[in-house]
Amino acid sequence: MYLWLKALHIVAVITWFAAMFYLPRLYVYHAMARDKGEQQAIEYFMVMERKLYRGIMTPSMIAVLALGIWLLYLMPHWLGMGWMHVKLLLVLLLVIYHHVCLVYLKQFAAGRCKRSHVYFRWFNELPVIALLAIVILAVLKPF
Repeated sequence: MYLWLKALHIVAVITWFAAMFYLPRLYVYHAMARDKGEQQAIEYFMVMERKLYRGIMTPSMIAVLALGIWLLYLMPHWLGMGWMHVKLLLVLLLVIYHHVCLVYLKQFAAGRCKRSHVYFRWFNELPVIALLAIVILAVLKPF
């Protein structure tokens, strides 16, 4: 049972991160289209962003959290380890990032997002850093 849960957790993590990498990239293109006044492209990006957030990103996050909690239930001694504390902090920050993406989604949909495509290029790098740290912590369990 544990190995099945772990496998499903990893698949959910991959799916969630794929969406977290792609949605801010769509924001880059959306901001560029907005700056050029390309209304048809803007409408296309709004549909893609909404479907990605609601159809893939959010269900993946829910699966990651549910399966992660289930794994911790099966392996409660991990909660006493420092690496797990840091990993859980990073997951919390990713959940916040996920919800910040929703804020930008709503701002773009309302035509109120003023952030530049350069900002979203940098914003897009945050989950990469978190992923690197989480994988290192989960594999090496350094402390």
